[in-house]
Amino acid sequence: MEGVSETTRNSTHATDVTVLGLGAMGSALASALLDSGRSVTVWNRTPGRAADLVDRGASAAGSVREAVQASPVVIACLLKHASVEETLSGPVADELRGRTLVNVTTTSPNEARALAAWAAERGVDYLDGAIMAVPAMIGSRAGQIFYSGSRAAYDALLPTLDVWATSEFHGEDAGRASLVDLAMLSGMYQMFTGFFHGAAMVSSMGMSAADFAARQAPFLAAMTEGLDGYAKVIDGGDYTVAGQQSLEFSDLSHIVRASEEEGVDPSPIAAVQALISGQIAAGHGSEALARVYESLRSGS
Repeated sequence: MEGVSETTRNSTHATDVTVLGLGAMGSALASALLDSGRSVTVWNRTPGRAADLVDRGASAAGSVREAVQASPVVIACLLKHASVEETLSGPVADELRGRTLVNVTTTSPNEARALAAWAAERGVDYLDGAIMAVPAMIGSRAGQIFYSGSRAAYDALLPTLDVWATSEFHGEDAGRASLVDLAMLSGMYQMFTGFFHGAAMVSSMGMSAADFAARQAPFLAAMTEGLDGYAKVIDGGDYTVAGQQSLEFSDLSHIVRASEEEGVDPSPIAAVQALISGQIAAGHGSEALARVYESLRSGS
C-alpha cells in the first residue's frame, strides 16, 4: 500500500487500513479510502452501519480485535476520548503493538498527549489528527486535517492522509493538532453566538433571523479582513501603535444596555466588555483593542 512504511507492512494483513467508528465522519473517511483504491476493514459498535461500505468492497470486522488485526494502520474516529480508551483497552491494546494508530476523534490537547504516551508504552506509532471539515468535504482539498505526533508515521502515511483533505503537520507534541483545531473552533462558535445574540436583539422589532443574516454575513466577511492587522499588533507586542481602535473607543456598554432594554441576555457581549473594562482599569485605555489578548492569555 502506498503510504505505509516497511516497518508496518505485513504480508499477512488482510487490508491496508482499518477504520474504527462509522458515524458520518468515519463513514466518509472509509469511503474516500475505498475511492482511492485502498482496501479497508471497518468496525462499528452498532451493527448495520457498514452495509453500504461492504457493498463497495470494504470488509466488516465482527470485533474490534479482529478489525485491528486486519491492517497495519488503524484509524479511530469515535465519539470522544473516553470512547477511544474504552475501545482500545484490554486485549486490543496488545494487538496494536507494531501498528500505526491515527486518532481523529476530537480530543483535548492533554487527552491526545495521554493517548500518545499510552501508545508509546505499547509499541504503537501514534498520530493525532484534528479534522477541520464536515463529512461532505472529505475526499477533496477543501477541508483541512491537522496532525501531530509521530513524524515518521505522518511522512509514511501522507499519500493516504491526503486522500481525505489538505494535510498539515504541527509537530511531534501530540497535543498540538488538537490545540490548533479547538482554537479555530472557539473563534467559529463565538462568531455564531454573536450572530445569535444580534438576531435575538432585532427580533424585538420583528426582524427575522434570515433578514438579519442577510445583513450580518457580508459585514462579518468584511470585518475578517482586519484580523491580519490585529495579528501584527499582537505579535509585535506594541499596543500603542497608531491606527488601531483604542480600548476606550471600543467601550461596548451601550450594546449591553440595549440588550437589557430589549429583554435579551447580554452575557455574550458583556463578556467582551468585561475584558475591555479590565484593560482600561489597568491603565491601558488609550491602547489598541487587541490588548484584550493579554487578559485572555494570562487568564485574568
